[in-house]
Amino acid sequence: MDTEKTANGGSATSQVKSAARVLDLLDDIAANGPGTQLQLATRLGIPKSSLHALLRTMCARGWLDTDQTGSVYRLGVHTLTVSSAYLDGDPVLSRARSVMDEIATATEETVHLGRLEGAEIIYTAKRESKHPLRMYSAVGRRLPAYMTALGRAMLAELPEDVRDPLVPHQIKPVTTQTITDRDALLAIIDKAGQLGYAEESEESCLGVRCFGVALPFSPDSADAVSVAVPISRLDQGREDFIIETLLSVKARLSAMR
Repeated sequence: MDTEKTANGGSATSQVKSAARVLDLLDDIAANGPGTQLQLATRLGIPKSSLHALLRTMCARGWLDTDQTGSVYRLGVHTLTVSSAYLDGDPVLSRARSVMDEIATATEETVHLGRLEGAEIIYTAKRESKHPLRMYSAVGRRLPAYMTALGRAMLAELPEDVRDPLVPHQIKPVTTQTITDRDALLAIIDKAGQLGYAEESEESCLGVRCFGVALPFSPDSADAVSVAVPISRLDQGREDFIIETLLSVKARLSAMR
Protein backbone atom coordinates (compact mmCIF):
# COMPACT_ATOMS: atom_id res chain seq x y z
CA MET A 1 0.00 0.00 0.00
CA ASP A 2 1.28 3.46 -0.93
CA THR A 3 1.66 5.17 2.46
CA GLU A 4 3.48 7.98 4.19
CA LYS A 5 4.53 7.19 7.74
CA THR A 6 5.42 9.43 10.64
CA ALA A 7 9.02 9.83 11.74
CA ASN A 8 8.74 6.90 14.16
CA GLY A 9 7.35 4.67 11.43
CA GLY A 10 4.18 3.85 13.32
CA SER A 11 1.26 2.63 11.25
CA ALA A 12 -1.41 4.19 13.50
CA THR A 13 -0.74 7.64 12.07
CA SER A 14 0.25 6.51 8.57
CA GLN A 15 -1.26 8.40 5.65
CA VAL A 16 -2.17 6.83 2.35
CA LYS A 17 -0.21 8.94 -0.11
CA SER A 18 -2.73 8.66 -2.95
CA ALA A 19 -5.60 9.63 -0.63
CA ALA A 20 -3.59 12.57 0.71
CA ARG A 21 -2.93 13.72 -2.84
CA VAL A 22 -6.63 13.56 -3.70
CA LEU A 23 -7.44 15.76 -0.71
CA ASP A 24 -4.57 18.11 -1.55
CA LEU A 25 -5.95 18.47 -5.07
CA LEU A 26 -9.40 19.40 -3.80
CA ASP A 27 -7.96 21.88 -1.30
CA ASP A 28 -5.70 23.47 -3.90
CA ILE A 29 -8.38 23.94 -6.56
CA ALA A 30 -10.79 25.28 -3.94
CA ALA A 31 -8.20 27.82 -2.77
CA ASN A 32 -6.41 28.70 -6.01
CA GLY A 33 -8.89 27.97 -8.76
CA PRO A 34 -8.82 25.62 -11.76
CA GLY A 35 -5.58 24.57 -13.41
CA THR A 36 -4.07 22.43 -16.11
CA GLN A 37 -2.33 19.18 -15.27
CA LEU A 38 1.03 20.93 -15.46
CA GLN A 39 -0.14 23.81 -13.27
CA LEU A 40 -1.57 21.47 -10.66
CA ALA A 41 1.55 19.30 -10.68
CA THR A 42 3.69 22.40 -10.15
CA ARG A 43 1.47 23.84 -7.43
CA LEU A 44 1.34 20.59 -5.50
CA GLY A 45 4.76 19.15 -6.28
CA ILE A 46 3.23 15.94 -7.64
CA PRO A 47 4.83 14.16 -10.64
CA LYS A 48 2.67 14.50 -13.77
CA SER A 49 2.74 10.74 -14.27
CA SER A 50 1.18 10.19 -10.83
CA LEU A 51 -1.23 13.08 -11.19
CA HIS A 52 -2.72 11.89 -14.48
CA ALA A 53 -4.33 8.78 -13.00
CA LEU A 54 -5.68 10.74 -10.01
CA LEU A 55 -7.26 13.38 -12.24
CA ARG A 56 -8.85 10.74 -14.48
CA THR A 57 -10.33 8.88 -11.49
CA MET A 58 -11.60 12.04 -9.79
CA CYS A 59 -13.28 13.19 -13.01
CA ALA A 60 -14.93 9.80 -13.43
CA ARG A 61 -16.33 10.01 -9.89
CA GLY A 62 -17.56 13.61 -10.27
CA TRP A 63 -15.12 15.20 -7.83
CA LEU A 64 -13.46 17.09 -10.68
CA ASP A 65 -14.60 18.32 -14.06
CA THR A 66 -12.85 19.79 -17.11
CA ASP A 67 -13.50 22.68 -19.43
CA GLN A 68 -14.51 22.18 -23.08
CA THR A 69 -10.89 21.60 -24.08
CA GLY A 70 -10.49 18.84 -21.51
CA SER A 71 -7.25 20.41 -20.30
CA VAL A 72 -8.30 22.61 -17.37
CA TYR A 73 -9.50 20.90 -14.19
CA ARG A 74 -12.02 22.41 -11.78
CA LEU A 75 -14.16 21.18 -8.91
CA GLY A 76 -16.94 18.82 -9.95
CA VAL A 77 -20.58 18.72 -8.97
CA HIS A 78 -20.00 15.96 -6.39
CA THR A 79 -18.18 18.45 -4.17
CA LEU A 80 -21.44 20.41 -3.99
CA THR A 81 -23.36 17.29 -3.01
CA VAL A 82 -20.98 16.57 -0.15
CA SER A 83 -20.90 20.23 0.95
CA SER A 84 -24.69 20.38 1.02
CA ALA A 85 -24.84 17.21 3.10
CA TYR A 86 -22.40 18.74 5.59
CA LEU A 87 -24.45 21.94 5.88
CA ASP A 88 -27.66 19.95 6.35
CA GLY A 89 -26.13 17.81 9.06
CA ASP A 90 -24.27 20.43 11.09
CA PRO A 91 -26.10 20.90 14.45
CA VAL A 92 -24.77 24.45 14.89
CA LEU A 93 -26.19 25.58 11.57
CA SER A 94 -29.64 24.26 12.43
CA ARG A 95 -29.59 26.17 15.74
CA ALA A 96 -28.16 29.31 14.19
CA ARG A 97 -30.77 29.77 11.47
CA SER A 98 -33.36 31.43 13.69
CA VAL A 99 -30.71 33.57 15.37
CA MET A 100 -29.41 34.82 12.03
CA ASP A 101 -32.95 35.52 10.83
CA GLU A 102 -33.63 37.49 14.00
CA ILE A 103 -30.51 39.64 13.61
CA ALA A 104 -31.08 40.16 9.88
CA THR A 105 -34.68 41.26 10.47
CA ALA A 106 -33.67 43.67 13.24
CA THR A 107 -30.71 45.26 11.45
CA GLU A 108 -31.67 44.79 7.78
CA GLU A 109 -27.97 44.26 7.11
CA THR A 110 -25.79 41.35 5.97
CA VAL A 111 -25.36 38.70 8.67
CA HIS A 112 -22.57 36.10 8.64
CA LEU A 113 -22.01 32.94 10.63
CA GLY A 114 -18.43 31.72 10.85
CA ARG A 115 -16.35 29.03 12.48
CA LEU A 116 -12.79 29.21 13.72
CA GLU A 117 -10.57 26.64 12.04
CA GLY A 118 -6.94 27.06 13.03
CA ALA A 119 -5.89 30.63 12.28
CA GLU A 120 -8.74 31.16 9.81
CA ILE A 121 -12.48 31.63 9.87
CA ILE A 122 -14.67 29.82 7.41
CA TYR A 123 -18.03 31.34 6.50
CA THR A 124 -20.69 28.72 7.20
CA ALA A 125 -23.90 30.69 6.56
CA LYS A 126 -25.05 34.09 5.37
CA ARG A 127 -28.15 36.28 5.30
CA GLU A 128 -28.11 38.95 2.62
CA SER A 129 -28.82 42.60 3.35
CA LYS A 130 -31.97 44.23 2.05
CA HIS A 131 -29.58 46.72 0.47
CA PRO A 132 -26.90 46.00 -2.19
CA LEU A 133 -23.59 44.97 -0.61
CA ARG A 134 -20.66 43.26 -2.32
CA MET A 135 -18.44 41.26 0.04
CA TYR A 136 -15.88 38.46 -0.13
CA SER A 137 -18.00 36.30 2.13
CA ALA A 138 -19.56 33.43 0.23
CA VAL A 139 -20.28 30.31 2.28
CA GLY A 140 -17.13 28.18 2.36
CA ARG A 141 -14.74 31.11 1.92
CA ARG A 142 -11.88 31.56 4.35
CA LEU A 143 -10.15 34.63 5.77
CA PRO A 144 -7.52 35.10 8.45
CA ALA A 145 -9.36 35.22 11.78
CA TYR A 146 -7.36 38.15 13.15
CA MET A 147 -8.61 40.60 10.50
CA THR A 148 -12.34 39.90 10.74
CA ALA A 149 -14.90 40.75 13.41
CA LEU A 150 -16.03 37.11 13.38
CA GLY A 151 -12.53 35.83 13.95
CA ARG A 152 -11.59 38.40 16.57
CA ALA A 153 -14.74 37.62 18.54
CA MET A 154 -13.78 33.94 18.65
CA LEU A 155 -10.08 34.55 19.31
CA ALA A 156 -11.02 36.80 22.23
CA GLU A 157 -12.72 33.84 23.92
CA LEU A 158 -9.54 31.75 23.89
CA PRO A 159 -6.80 31.69 26.54
CA GLU A 160 -3.85 33.91 25.59
CA ASP A 161 -1.47 30.98 25.17
CA VAL A 162 -3.86 29.43 22.62
CA ARG A 163 -4.87 32.67 20.91
CA ASP A 164 -1.54 34.44 20.43
CA PRO A 165 0.08 31.78 18.17
CA LEU A 166 -2.89 32.20 15.78
CA VAL A 167 -1.80 35.78 15.02
CA PRO A 168 1.30 35.62 12.78
CA HIS A 169 4.31 37.87 13.15
CA GLN A 170 4.23 38.76 9.46
CA ILE A 171 0.77 39.93 8.41
CA LYS A 172 -0.13 40.30 4.74
CA PRO A 173 -2.72 43.05 4.20
CA VAL A 174 -5.95 42.27 2.34
CA THR A 175 -6.88 45.95 1.93
CA THR A 176 -5.10 49.26 2.47
CA GLN A 177 -6.77 49.44 5.90
CA THR A 178 -5.65 46.04 7.19
CA ILE A 179 -3.82 46.36 10.50
CA THR A 180 -0.44 44.67 10.11
CA ASP A 181 1.08 45.49 13.50
CA ARG A 182 0.87 42.29 15.54
CA ASP A 183 0.95 43.98 18.94
CA ALA A 184 -1.85 46.30 17.88
CA LEU A 185 -3.93 43.35 16.72
CA LEU A 186 -3.41 41.46 19.97
CA ALA A 187 -4.50 44.57 21.88
CA ILE A 188 -7.64 44.84 19.71
CA ILE A 189 -8.49 41.18 20.32
CA ASP A 190 -7.91 41.63 24.06
CA LYS A 191 -10.26 44.64 24.03
CA ALA A 192 -12.89 42.56 22.26
CA GLY A 193 -12.72 40.08 25.11
CA GLN A 194 -13.37 42.89 27.60
CA LEU A 195 -16.25 44.41 25.63
CA GLY A 196 -17.90 41.13 24.65
CA TYR A 197 -17.91 42.00 20.95
CA ALA A 198 -15.36 42.58 18.19
CA GLU A 199 -15.23 44.98 15.28
CA GLU A 200 -13.19 45.79 12.20
CA SER A 201 -13.39 48.60 9.69
CA GLU A 202 -12.46 48.11 6.02
CA GLU A 203 -9.70 45.62 6.88
CA SER A 204 -11.18 42.76 4.86
CA CYS A 205 -13.52 44.72 2.55
CA LEU A 206 -13.17 48.41 1.72
CA GLY A 207 -16.18 50.53 2.59
CA VAL A 208 -17.58 47.99 5.08
CA ARG A 209 -17.54 47.89 8.87
CA CYS A 210 -18.31 44.69 10.77
CA PHE A 211 -19.35 43.84 14.33
CA GLY A 212 -19.26 40.30 15.72
CA VAL A 213 -19.90 38.21 18.82
CA ALA A 214 -18.95 34.66 19.69
CA LEU A 215 -21.97 32.43 20.31
CA PRO A 216 -22.08 29.37 22.61
CA PHE A 217 -23.74 26.98 20.18
CA SER A 218 -21.51 23.96 20.75
CA PRO A 219 -18.63 22.97 23.05
CA ASP A 220 -17.08 21.18 20.08
CA SER A 221 -16.62 24.24 17.83
CA ALA A 222 -15.96 27.98 18.01
CA ASP A 223 -18.69 29.89 16.19
CA ALA A 224 -19.57 33.55 15.85
CA VAL A 225 -22.08 35.80 14.13
CA SER A 226 -21.43 39.22 12.64
CA VAL A 227 -23.23 42.13 10.99
CA ALA A 228 -21.60 43.90 8.03
CA VAL A 229 -22.63 47.47 7.24
CA PRO A 230 -21.47 49.91 4.57
CA ILE A 231 -19.79 52.84 6.32
CA SER A 232 -21.88 55.21 4.24
CA ARG A 233 -25.01 53.95 6.07
CA LEU A 234 -23.50 53.87 9.53
CA ASP A 235 -23.89 56.56 12.17
CA GLN A 236 -23.33 56.33 15.94
CA GLY A 237 -26.95 55.50 16.70
CA ARG A 238 -27.06 52.69 14.17
CA GLU A 239 -23.71 51.32 15.34
CA ASP A 240 -24.94 51.25 18.94
CA PHE A 241 -28.16 49.48 17.89
CA ILE A 242 -26.26 46.76 15.99
CA ILE A 243 -23.89 46.15 18.90
CA GLU A 244 -26.78 46.03 21.39
CA THR A 245 -28.63 43.55 19.17
CA LEU A 246 -25.62 41.23 18.98
CA LEU A 247 -24.87 41.45 22.70
CA SER A 248 -28.52 40.77 23.54
CA VAL A 249 -28.53 37.61 21.43
CA LYS A 250 -25.23 36.48 22.97
CA ALA A 251 -26.51 37.05 26.51
CA ARG A 252 -29.73 35.16 25.85
CA LEU A 253 -27.93 32.16 24.35
CA SER A 254 -25.36 32.15 27.15
CA ALA A 255 -28.15 32.07 29.75
CA MET A 256 -29.67 29.02 28.05
CA ARG A 257 -26.52 26.89 28.33
